[in-house]
Amino acid sequence: MRRVRGLVLGLVAGTLVLLGWGAAAQERSLGELRTRTAFRVCADPDNLPFSDRAGEGFENRIAELFARELGLPLHYDWHPQTIGFIRNTLRAHRCDVVMGITAGHELVANTRSYYASTYVLVYRAADRGRFDSLDSPLARIARIGVVANTPPAMLLAWRGLIDNVRSYELQVDTRVTHPAREAVFDVAAGRLDMALVWGPIAAYWAARAEVPLEWVPLEGDRRRNLPMVFRISMGVRYGEKEWLDTLNRLIREKGEEIEAILREYGVPLVRPDGRLLDPPPWLAGEKGEKGRRPQQRSAVPEPEGYRTADYHAPVPATLAGATVLDTEALLELIGRERPVLVDVHAGARRPPEGRDGLWIPPERESLPGAVWLPNVGVGTPPDDLLAYFRDSLAVLTGGRRDRPLVFFCSRDCWLSWNAAKRARDELGYTRVYWYPDGVDGWHEADRPLVRVRPFEPDGNGEGTG
Repeated sequence: MRRVRGLVLGLVAGTLVLLGWGAAAQERSLGELRTRTAFRVCADPDNLPFSDRAGEGFENRIAELFARELGLPLHYDWHPQTIGFIRNTLRAHRCDVVMGITAGHELVANTRSYYASTYVLVYRAADRGRFDSLDSPLARIARIGVVANTPPAMLLAWRGLIDNVRSYELQVDTRVTHPAREAVFDVAAGRLDMALVWGPIAAYWAARAEVPLEWVPLEGDRRRNLPMVFRISMGVRYGEKEWLDTLNRLIREKGEEIEAILREYGVPLVRPDGRLLDPPPWLAGEKGEKGRRPQQRSAVPEPEGYRTADYHAPVPATLAGATVLDTEALLELIGRERPVLVDVHAGARRPPEGRDGLWIPPERESLPGAVWLPNVGVGTPPDDLLAYFRDSLAVLTGGRRDRPLVFFCSRDCWLSWNAAKRARDELGYTRVYWYPDGVDGWHEADRPLVRVRPFEPDGNGEGTG
């Protein structure tokens, strides 16, 4: 669970984190002043699937890979991953790298991330359809295990699912206890119906349980800024730029080998677009869709008409007559053709002529090359808004109904679903694409965003800027 310790510290001990940041930034670094004679790793001696003294964790394997590449012997400084781990190992100069830590952790200088994973819900395979979702009608009576002060614990509290929760400690001495592993085994033993656990731990121990267990990714809460997916990097001391650059180079050059190791351990790897790289059989379907099927969207049916209220809510996985894109497919389309990228996020448009006052157009971040048509995805648009949508598309496509159009806004945004449907069903465009992950998915894929202003078909508005 140390993968999200940076987030947890920020939530429960913000002042201490700020003090830690100052101390870390000011400490004198020796890393650049001596020749390295070993690849020295700060690690937990009993914390599978990450590391152990026998070298059986995936972080052990990655450390071996890097040490071999650098031609250095591999040395460990062992210490339980609990309070004081960074202070007693890395910052005490007993070792030079933490192999796995949340990207953005304040107490270390982070390398580039080398994988992303997610919290998951673990349940017995026999209970699929009953206890495999927090949206299940049985969730309110389910016996749920969760590690205290982790994002899933907050998610349960906000959902009001606290009556039958068993809490497991976060900060523990792993030489004595392993709370997340215990939660998984308690599901297998029938003492729990669900356990909400960090994915690498859950998947590893679920595969070793005495009864068949399954897991599904947990969905974060964007409105409360509560993600369930976290990127993992390595951590070094501040000021050791050459060492940081060396590790970043190895992460880039050995990316395929690192991914192969992570897959061997069953780590739920999350793609930049937020979906699983290799969904397990119970999620991938019979044909093994490699994560292209949007997870946790299929339960939302397509309405017969348009969505007319509550536009920020889970959306369907499909749109009849349109092609649904993930980030990878969108990039392929952009590379192959020149689609018109249409952002339909809500926003203010230029007021009608004759209105008094100076209008300052709003701005928002969007995809490069996109045009922003605010509000055109509302369920029942007034005549002037429908005319604005029609005229704008005519200008953008040069009057060609077969020009590819890609509609998006943010994730879980019905405005983009409505707009894509309207372009096809009412305006007659034949090549309509819908990008449901929108700006969120694009940003998570580490793609650049640019500032845009509302587009006006008469040329008074702007596209990108």
